[in-house]
Amino acid sequence: MQRKFSHAFHIPGTLSANLNIIFTVPSDCTLVHVSAVASNDSDATLIVGTTTDDDGYITAAVIGDSEVPAEFEDLTDFDGALADSQYPHIADGDIVQVILDYDGSSGTAANDVTIVLTFVEG
Repeated sequence: MQRKFSHAFHIPGTLSANLNIIFTVPSDCTLVHVSAVASNDSDATLIVGTTTDDDGYITAAVIGDSEVPAEFEDLTDFDGALADSQYPHIADGDIVQVILDYDGSSGTAANDVTIVLTFVEG
């Protein structure tokens, strides 16, 4: 049985700049689900990858609005070059980067953003 674990990030308030979240995974794992939402009707977009290929797992995708998260869980959602038509496998110690364009290139800024990445260990 494979163990799941998640990394959750919540940024309160109205964003006025892009977010750049960087962390190292604690073990070999596979990214199987991403959830992202703002509390308002924003134009924010999300990309997920590594520090060497920032959109390697998910290219620019619109996050959920008005407290209804967008979910990225199908193979087609993981459309970056590093995903290679499969769920991204990440080795122990690799760096994951999550970038949120807070207003989707000059649209409405996101409020109270929550991003959750779920991994399967192994």
